Amino acid sequence: MTKTNNEPIEKQLWQTADKLRKNIDAAEYKHIVLGLMFLKYISDSFEELYKKLKSGDGDYSGADPEDKDEYKAENVFFVPAKARWNFLKSQAKQPEIGKDVDSAMDEIEKENPQLKGVLPKVYARGNLDPASLGGLIDSISNIALGDAKARSADILGHVFEYFLGEFALAEGKKGGQFYTPRCVVALLVEMLEPYQGRVFDPCCGSGGMFVQSEKFVKEHQGRINDISIYGQESNQTTWRLAKMNLAIRGIDSSQVKWNNEGSFLNDAHKDLKADFIIANPPFNISDWSGELLRGDGRWKYGEPPAGNANYAWIQHFLYHLSPSGKAGFVLAKGALTSKTSGEGDIRKNLIDADLVDCVVNLPAKLFLNTQIPASLWFLKRGKTKRKGEILFIDARNLGYLINRRTKDLNGEDIAKISSTYHKWLKENETYQDIKGFCKSVNIEEVASKDYVLTPGRYVGLEEAEDDFDFAEKFTSLRGELKQQMAKEAELNERILTNLSKINISTNQ
Repeated sequence: MTKTNNEPIEKQLWQTADKLRKNIDAAEYKHIVLGLMFLKYISDSFEELYKKLKSGDGDYSGADPEDKDEYKAENVFFVPAKARWNFLKSQAKQPEIGKDVDSAMDEIEKENPQLKGVLPKVYARGNLDPASLGGLIDSISNIALGDAKARSADILGHVFEYFLGEFALAEGKKGGQFYTPRCVVALLVEMLEPYQGRVFDPCCGSGGMFVQSEKFVKEHQGRINDISIYGQESNQTTWRLAKMNLAIRGIDSSQVKWNNEGSFLNDAHKDLKADFIIANPPFNISDWSGELLRGDGRWKYGEPPAGNANYAWIQHFLYHLSPSGKAGFVLAKGALTSKTSGEGDIRKNLIDADLVDCVVNLPAKLFLNTQIPASLWFLKRGKTKRKGEILFIDARNLGYLINRRTKDLNGEDIAKISSTYHKWLKENETYQDIKGFCKSVNIEEVASKDYVLTPGRYVGLEEAEDDFDFAEKFTSLRGELKQQMAKEAELNERILTNLSKINISTNQ
């Protein structure tokens, strides 16, 4: 990736794009920018194959570069002449550029049925002036310098993912509804290790879980085709983002479904038994239609309360797990202890059935859309290792602040948590309980603590440093206190002096 002024291209692009936003809300603007990035990607991919077909070398001898079937055969989207990036770039300074881009989106959807209803047509609206749109097109033209499709997909995919995160930050609370922080996704994937099989996310947002799963396999030299992606999303706008996000990565999204009823009322994958489930369901939602689902076959471990979907999500995940499947997901921390409307009984049944593998307490401020503390749950069907045990990890002290309201986990934090879990799973001497951080606990002890799953109840307090000198620390603090008191006394004296001057002036 090229750098200018010591900044990566994605940061330069974000700064440029944000300047051009002017009076448009981030929620609306993200579709303008991300839609253009997607258009650039499919045009780059098309042009790469177009050149090979036109050259007629080797396997491409006698090929017609305008034959749609040639592109379909190589999983490349066909892009009509007036939708190609070079054409739009040539029109970028024209007053009708908005209409040209909307027309391009329409034409691409007509030629590629799998994109029907996915692409934004928002470019001719009055609040986006042609000069700003032209500036965006010029900026995005700098992405993926070079002509290799793989390079284009990798860089554009990286920039797309970066922009999703930046838009989520810009939107604040609403942004978190379509975006799970990269560090949380990375941690879930590192712990689950989805090398092969069916990966399912029934509340998939913008598809970040899938992107990270594919990335994980690539980084570990696995075969991408060994993973099949299944997903569902109830928000159509977010589903569109997911489809574009996956397409840029070359990931098959044909099984990523949308319906506005959602996974509980209209399960798009009723018969799916997944090897891995990875998800970040909305926290504590009360309007999940629980009253309409009384006696549902998914509630094997107890009827979830109509006023909170947390334990409905847990059982929905379990329902879709294969006999040896594994689930990793985010939940509000309150679900670890709640006894409301039978939730405690459901948790007891899950623990007694030896389905809970690991619980991780996350640091505060990781999520953009809520300040509610969160935890990670890992469930496993058909345990063969660590039967009758649960690993508790308290990671509240990890992470760093990226701004006043938001924290992040770095690579070392993620490695510390995930490696602890994998060492524990191997059942060998390399795993050790660490006071204040992790502890392996048998189900009997959990039962004795009333089936509460809060890691802090088990791991205890962190050991104090051996070289901590209490007397020295006390002396230091006392000195600081004296200095502070002296400063306050001096300030009070100045205030009194000034007040007396004011009184003298008034009396005169």
